[in-house]
Amino acid sequence: MQLTEHRHEQQMFVRKADATQIVVIDRAFTGSVLVDTTDAQADFPARSIDELDSAAIALILARKPEVVLLGTGARTTFPPQAVLGEFLKRGIGLETMDNAAAARTFNVLAGEGRKVVAIFLLPG
Repeated sequence: MQLTEHRHEQQMFVRKADATQIVVIDRAFTGSVLVDTTDAQADFPARSIDELDSAAIALILARKPEVVLLGTGARTTFPPQAVLGEFLKRGIGLETMDNAAAARTFNVLAGEGRKVVAIFLLPG
């Protein structure tokens, strides 16, 4: 069986992700980035899990996601309970994983038409 991937022309997708760089379609980011299905926002204010504050969370929530993917670099690092609670009390799923896994998961969920937001934390 031959499988063919079909993407909506306006839909964002992550081409490459690692601990130092994220490539969304053909645009490379070396600093933290927020990606949803229609936009990639450079210079997300948090560069590490410890910098996820109320302002960073507000930027995420403004996108009205069903699920949030938190890419934490080369390895998975879980956020503080207070951060998890902000999403839980709104009924929004927050999944934490390394950047490569977050990119793969984002592409699948976006392809399914889900309202997904991915945050990729990069030190740059």
